[in-house]
Amino acid sequence: MIERIRGVNFGGWFSQIDAIEEKDPKIFPGNLRHMESFLGPEDFKRVKAWGFDHVRLPVDYFNVFEGPDLNPNEQVLGLLDQAIDGIIGAGLRVIFDLHKCPGHDFHSGTSEEQKFFSDPATREDAKKVWTHLAGRYGHHPEMLLEILNEPVAPDAETWNVVGAEMAAHIRAHAPKATILMGSNRWNNAAQFEHLTPIDDDNIVYSFHYYLPLLFTHQKAPWINGDHFRVSRSYPGDYSIPEGTESRLPLEIGHWDRNTMEKSLEHVIAFREQHGVPVACNEFGVYVGGAKREHHLTWMRDFLSILSDHGIGWSYWNYKNLDFGLISRNESLFENYPQYDNPERVDQEMVALLQTL
Repeated sequence: MIERIRGVNFGGWFSQIDAIEEKDPKIFPGNLRHMESFLGPEDFKRVKAWGFDHVRLPVDYFNVFEGPDLNPNEQVLGLLDQAIDGIIGAGLRVIFDLHKCPGHDFHSGTSEEQKFFSDPATREDAKKVWTHLAGRYGHHPEMLLEILNEPVAPDAETWNVVGAEMAAHIRAHAPKATILMGSNRWNNAAQFEHLTPIDDDNIVYSFHYYLPLLFTHQKAPWINGDHFRVSRSYPGDYSIPEGTESRLPLEIGHWDRNTMEKSLEHVIAFREQHGVPVACNEFGVYVGGAKREHHLTWMRDFLSILSDHGIGWSYWNYKNLDFGLISRNESLFENYPQYDNPERVDQEMVALLQTL
């Protein structure tokens, strides 16, 4: 069942709230009011009506736990309970994604090492967070628990060890829950070559897909480098200046559907060798970058590959955050034609997701 899932991410609700505020600070209502109002029952019904079967719900730990002692904020947890109950009540499953945890931020991982991997005391803080979350939500049959979003460990073996450590901790507090574990280096598909499966028969292994980053994130303001300011087509040939250094994977050369399919060979081999389920829990193209025709071509190619190989997916993102199927109160994309309708819904993209 996991292999064939189709759903959307609810990013920007209990996660990355600072990114929402930063874009349109004059209309930002404050963190608590944002969590109360950003999404609600009508959104859950819409996702279900579109034919999707689950929601991936990213949560940043500091929105839920307070101070050095990481005390639970019961007011926010109440909102989180309400959100989860509403999503499940609409007939959808929930992937609970710990998007940022103590000592780990996937974005800062683009420029610096993460303390989560080098400091056992920091991991104890992360375990404290998971003790509460797994105890609170791990009993629910409609929920899956994702260890950590986009780990950026210094090497594959470090993530294999730390990932297994965290999975064992979650399992101790949620004996029957399905656990999701991503691959290293921002859930990179190529890292499945070095991923060691956990000795647990209720684990799903996930990857994210934004390849090639030079295409999907062209002109994205949060990524540094002149090579990301270049307009690029898809299919296309991608190059960067000689001597360019980056912690990010910069896949140069020719990219088309065949290249894309080949880039998943380690994911597929991992699934076949170990007999475990795999899923793609994020993918998409920055709305403000690629030309619309190339954006759609990339999406068609990738979705068709997932379909051909029976791999389930969660699209990034449902609303706003530069990838939204819906864009509301997001001034940067106010005049984009795909959102020029009363509901501000990219109907063409929704239809594409529904058919593949």
